[in-house]
Formats: sequence, C-alpha cells, structure tokens
Amino acid sequence: MTDLATPVTTRKDWSSDQEVRWCPGCGDYSILTAVQLLMPELGAKREDTVFVSGIGCSSRFPYYMNTYGVHSIHGRAPALATGLAVARPDLHVWVITGDGDALSIGGNHLLHALRRNVNLTIILFNNQIYGLTKGQYSPTSEPGKVTKSTPLGSLDHPYNPVSLALGAEASFVARTHDLDRKHMMETFRRAYEHRGAALVEVYQNCNVFNDGAFDAITSKDNRPSMLIPLEHGKPVRFGANGEKGVVIDGHGSAVIVDVDQVGEDNLLVHDETVGDPTLAFSLSRLSEGPNSPTPIGVFRDVERPDYGTLVQSQLVDAAARKGPGDLGALLRSGTTWTVA
Repeated sequence: MTDLATPVTTRKDWSSDQEVRWCPGCGDYSILTAVQLLMPELGAKREDTVFVSGIGCSSRFPYYMNTYGVHSIHGRAPALATGLAVARPDLHVWVITGDGDALSIGGNHLLHALRRNVNLTIILFNNQIYGLTKGQYSPTSEPGKVTKSTPLGSLDHPYNPVSLALGAEASFVARTHDLDRKHMMETFRRAYEHRGAALVEVYQNCNVFNDGAFDAITSKDNRPSMLIPLEHGKPVRFGANGEKGVVIDGHGSAVIVDVDQVGEDNLLVHDETVGDPTLAFSLSRLSEGPNSPTPIGVFRDVERPDYGTLVQSQLVDAAARKGPGDLGALLRSGTTWTVA
C-alpha cells in the first residue's frame, strides 16, 4: 500500500533550480549527486529536511538541495543546527561542512554537538586544503604542506577527523570517499537512520588546489591494497586476495599483519556496536593520513539518548511539577529583580 503521507520523489525533486557553481571536476559534485539520489530512497520529505552549512566550498550545498536550508557563518553550523534539532525534533537536520570550517574556527561547536549526541547528520568534506579562499593549509593538511599561507611548509600536526569524533564519543562515526558513489550512499544512509550525532568524513578531491591528495588510496589500482573495509561482524582484512589483515597487539593498538602468518582466526572481528570507543579509536589510528592503508566504513554505531529527546523530556517533567511558564508575564516583569 502506498503511503500517501510520503509521496514518491526522484532526484529531480530534490535538486533546486540554482546553478551548481563548483570548479569543474570538483569532488563536491559526486557528493551532491549521492545525496540527491539517496533522498528518494530514504522516503524523506523535503518539508521535513533542513541542510545547514557554514562557510567554504562545501557550504554552498544547501543552495542546490530543494529543501529548507541555512547558510550560516564560519564554523557555526553545528551550533545553529543544535538549536534547530532541539527545538524541532521532528525535522531531519543535516550539517554540511569542510575540514577548515568544522575543525578550525568551528572545532569547539563540532565537539559539543558530538558529545551531547544532538540528532544531526554531519557530512564533513575533507580535502586537506582551504579551497574557497584559494589554497591555504587546513587543520587536516599534512606536515610540510607548502601552501600560500605556509610557504616553507606547515609545522602543524593535523587532525584525524574520525579520531576526533570518537574522542568526543560521537555515537556514529564513519568514513567514505568521493570516488565510490555506492559506498557514499550506503554510508550516508546509515548516518541518516542513526538517532543521535552522526559524523561522516568524506575524502573529497580539490582538483584545483590539492589535486590527487587521496590518489594513493582511492585510485582504482590502489584501492584493493590501500582501503581497509570495515564490515560489522567480519574479520578486518584487505588486499587483492585478502592477504592482509588487522589484529590488536599487546598494547591495544591495531596493527596490519599478513594473514598467512597469524591465521584468520586471530584477526580482529569488527564490532561497531561496542559501547567503549577504544577499539574504534585504535582502528582510526591505523593510518595517519591518506598515504598508507586506511580504514573506510562505519567505525562506531551505538545507541544512547539523543540530546533533543532528553531536553524535551526535561521540559515535560518541569511543566508537570511547576506548571507551564508564562513568557508574557516574564517579559512584562520589569527590568530589575531581587535575589533572595
């Protein structure tokens, strides 16, 4: 039976009439396409969907979605989206951000949205560069990166966005890349269906200011030996013939091994539902950057109450004990008060 409350839609229904203005060949196009194709499959309603962004190339995203959208200020998208998600728990709120927007000026806001478990689907485009402002180094740029703002090479130690999210105990954390639409769509689906703070890092190529930053792991020839697929309930192994695997050593660190030397029975079996984020964090540290074997997929997916639900419950309890507040009386109560 057709659900009349949720009309069938197509990608065209989710695409706005705005001209998409990214550089030709930018990875943002593939992410936009993946989301526009996914929304009809989710059975989502445009009137219940909001895309919130900050500042950066990725933050043009809300203009291209035929939904409600907010283009906020630099780094503040998680804060604005938090207010919206808490006040309107019936909405599906997406945050679209980049490595500079989310992890530099917006780092504090992102951390608190994650630790509070606000019901947000956060897509973090990571191209390891500032693209909109024409090629300065970002919080995820590798050490030694020569850019317009680091002519002698960056001295900064970069963030690992997945490790950062796990450290904040986000209840859903995943990674994908812009050259695999199927993997992107499935990862975004999982994030959307998760109730709570969901962060997905997307390795996204900036073909103008940082072209080929992820070629070492995402090119078709390199994927079998460089991408480590994380699949719940399965041993963590990779390679053209599954010859490589991951084990946890005596120090609790994830390390790469030859399967024929340790045996498949000794490989780590991935469990994304473990409450303690330690194991997922160990997996996130397998690679310090996109130049060595790198895990992709869902690192963590655990259930805990989302912030909006807790706030609404607290308000109901307060009203039951003290009765509803009178906002009008508060506004007319004068400009001074006495503290007993």
